[in-house]
Amino acid sequence: METNGSGARRRPTREEVRAALLEAAARVFARQGIDGASVDDVAAAAGFTKGAVYSNFGSKDGLVAALLDAKVSTYLVQGLDAVADTERPLAERARALGDRLTAVDQEQEDWTLLFLELWQRAVRSPGGQEAFRRRRRELHAAVTQAVVEHTDGAGIPATLSPDELATLLMALTNGLALERLGDPAAVPDDLLGRVLALVIGRAEPPRP
Repeated sequence: METNGSGARRRPTREEVRAALLEAAARVFARQGIDGASVDDVAAAAGFTKGAVYSNFGSKDGLVAALLDAKVSTYLVQGLDAVADTERPLAERARALGDRLTAVDQEQEDWTLLFLELWQRAVRSPGGQEAFRRRRRELHAAVTQAVVEHTDGAGIPATLSPDELATLLMALTNGLALERLGDPAAVPDDLLGRVLALVIGRAEPPRP
């Protein structure tokens, strides 16, 4: 626990405990696997007892679901922030979005590993991973809506439907993150942004 100005130890707030547990869970699950890691492992990595996990998330499955929600929210917030300036040309916004999502992936490599495991679990257990599918559909719907708003607002007809563009954006983001994890030098930092600009037909010349 932290100390306050008088030297007394300050008990962390519930929000701080949850945030610390989610951060620890991302690291531990990515490195040990969701099935291989225990609640005790996550709690110890965060500096708490397993009781903190149960009181905040109810169960290990509840912790996994909360972690997925937190990461999806992070991507949405970062993505929407990158394209908030609607006065910029659409191609510039697309490029800024790609650059921002790339930066998020680079900062959170543990999440890339965790996403891969969650995806594998969903594919291998068709009847048991509905939560993962539901959150992916929610993310897809949010991305689709953002595509509609930005392409309509710019008055530029999309080369693909908004739904298809959302699918492409999610696939490119995830695929390039995996490629970067295996060989960082093979994926330039600006690649996703340049590709997104090309897709809407307003690409800038490649950087030298």
